[in-house]
Amino acid sequence: MNRRAFVGVSVAGVASAPAAPVKAGDIPMRMFGKTGEKLTVIGQAGGRFPLITREEAVAVTRRAYELGINYFDNARVYWDGRSEEVYGEALHDVRKKVFITTKSPKRTRKEAEEDLHKSLKALRTDYVDLWQIHAVDNPEEVKTIFGPGGAIEAFEAAKKAGKARFIGFTGHRDPYAHLAMLKAYQNYDTILMPLHAADPAYLSFEKLVLPEAVSRGMGIQGMKNFANAKLLSTLSARECLSYVLSLPIHCTAIGCTTIGQLEDDVRIAQQFKQFDEPTMTALRNRAARIKGPVLEDWKRNVEVRAGLDPRPRYTGA
Repeated sequence: MNRRAFVGVSVAGVASAPAAPVKAGDIPMRMFGKTGEKLTVIGQAGGRFPLITREEAVAVTRRAYELGINYFDNARVYWDGRSEEVYGEALHDVRKKVFITTKSPKRTRKEAEEDLHKSLKALRTDYVDLWQIHAVDNPEEVKTIFGPGGAIEAFEAAKKAGKARFIGFTGHRDPYAHLAMLKAYQNYDTILMPLHAADPAYLSFEKLVLPEAVSRGMGIQGMKNFANAKLLSTLSARECLSYVLSLPIHCTAIGCTTIGQLEDDVRIAQQFKQFDEPTMTALRNRAARIKGPVLEDWKRNVEVRAGLDPRPRYTGA
């Protein structure tokens, strides 16, 4: 499903008259953990750029910057490196004004170092603001990452050499893998995890991981705010994004592929007001109606292991 595939869609989740042009600036900013950096609460992500042309991806990225976004998420594996090239093209002349992140899925020092070299070349920079161990799926991977010649050696070396100002890790499949990563190492600057209104009802990062990240004072990033658009059958775009921004996080990545999507999200961020707990609970309850591995197909399917019926709970609008 493509999230809000047409330009100017209503933030209430239904088609309406085109919205007024969004103004630049006024996006709330938060201090990013202990890094000393202030980031806009929403940031453009490069993960969905394969869905559009390179020219469109550059235009979306540049428009994000023009609207005041300073947080840009990426990864070496996105579009076989071409997503990083998009950022290199769109942001190289404003490099000092933006906070660029990228990631490596490699688990050994040698391979991770090779990834970083490629990332820096594609991004047209000699450093990244944040480099992350990408998509840690299970606790077994943690042993390799922190074993002899493991990827953590590359990350520590990059930070020491100034090629990465900060380091962290990401994942979306299993919160217990996040917990294993947190147990293994105390010196991460940041963490990235999927957070949305349905997450608390199934293998929850919000319940299991977020409190630990908060207690450590880490820079906390969200992702999958709309559950790959599936939540928009139940909640509005404003409800989805405002729910995530009401959690104790610092910023969240949005995978916009059109100027219209981007401007909708910027408008929501500009108008953001913190949800109170009764509102958050009501949104969780509504989203829980479609919870589980069908909605969150990126997560480990614990219902299959439990012998439960894995068929979709929700089949219509």
